Amino acid sequence: MPTILVATSNNHKLGEYAALLNLPDLQLVSLRDVGIAADAPEDGDTFTANSLQKAHYYAKKSGLITLADDSGIVVDALGGAPGVYSARYGTPDLDDTGRRRLLLANVNALGNVDRSARFVCVIAVVTPTGQELLSEGVCEGQIADAEAGEGGFGYDPIFWLPAHGCTIAQLSAAQKNALSHRGKAVRGIAPRIQGAME
Repeated sequence: MPTILVATSNNHKLGEYAALLNLPDLQLVSLRDVGIAADAPEDGDTFTANSLQKAHYYAKKSGLITLADDSGIVVDALGGAPGVYSARYGTPDLDDTGRRRLLLANVNALGNVDRSARFVCVIAVVTPTGQELLSEGVCEGQIADAEAGEGGFGYDPIFWLPAHGCTIAQLSAAQKNALSHRGKAVRGIAPRIQGAME
């Protein structure tokens, strides 16, 4: 069975990719599964640059077709921040909850502003020979006034979907997969992964 390395050590993310890709003829493995503990460079200034950096690094290190993503939240009122720095927003000691609360406080401190925001995900798939596949997914919404919902992770509890009247964290897993930036990016790349394996 062909194997694809998903550039993560997070089992939650690996499981999300398995459900989204829905390619039963492929085995997905994590960095932990293949014994890679090294962090890939991630110093690009775009989601595309970072996802390609990670995918190339781990494909070369593992010898496997590698899927890597870079994603984050882009807030118009903050000039596009945190963007590619979403996972490192604020001080180094902050966890997901701390970063989410900092972002919410920063937007709320601006008063009555446009709260438009979007989640962006760029997925790169790189073969050991250097062939590249790219897909981008975007989920438009707004920064909520307050946290709501228990589902999801990261910024999900403060990302309001006006058309649905809730945050991403209030959606079921199936609804989130249908609407999310990662879900859209995966649907754009899954058929091409299958083609690259043949």
